[in-house]
Amino acid sequence: MNAPRTISYPTYLVLEQLLSLQRPQSTPEHPDELLFIVVHQASELWFKVILHEFDQLIDRLRAFDAQGALTVMQRINTLVELVSHELSALDTLPPQRFMQFRGYLGTSSGSQSAQFRAIEATSGLRDPHFMAALKEHGPLPPPVARALERPTLQALFLALLEHEQVTLEALYTEPGHGLLQMLAESLLEYEQGFARWRFLHVQLVERIIGPDTGGTGGTLGAKYLQKTISQRFFPELWAVRARLYGR
Repeated sequence: MNAPRTISYPTYLVLEQLLSLQRPQSTPEHPDELLFIVVHQASELWFKVILHEFDQLIDRLRAFDAQGALTVMQRINTLVELVSHELSALDTLPPQRFMQFRGYLGTSSGSQSAQFRAIEATSGLRDPHFMAALKEHGPLPPPVARALERPTLQALFLALLEHEQVTLEALYTEPGHGLLQMLAESLLEYEQGFARWRFLHVQLVERIIGPDTGGTGGTLGAKYLQKTISQRFFPELWAVRARLYGR
């Protein structure tokens, strides 16, 4: 079925509304605030796509479809790389210029992004520090609550291995498990890509406001972000390497 002839590029993408959503708060408007807004809005759009792809990934893992899961993971890894590249635009924002409109951000903080928190929860974060951070902003947003109700990606992958009667050790020591091994490596690639995004975010924050300065909205800024770099989504996939090859 063809689309109605009334559909055009601007109407299909709802461009008039989309381009009206960038609303700088500084008075007079600071010339760099638009860039700051667009980078974060674009990131939120990519987060939306990543969460959509996670739904597909979880469906594939629950169906024990390793090939389908691998295909989705390849797309997710590309999307995470795109989000990382978004940050490079803010490297052009000198600290003194950011300070000229920082006060207009109010209590805004990236930690308030429900989509980002949902990505973390879906990926596997469940530690007490993460759970406490979620409660700082009141009731859990629906995307985060939904993510926490589902098994982690590691649990779903291990269930897939159990279904295929393959252990983690056998995955790396016995022939015939190429597809499952590729999926495991793709999951680790995702974790590394996510950690790279975190690292670039830390560097960006330190470059703009310094390593010991609090973030917007009363957050701990770079100090908190530094702690998140070492978080693991797939500890079992890392641990098997130590057991087999760490000696």
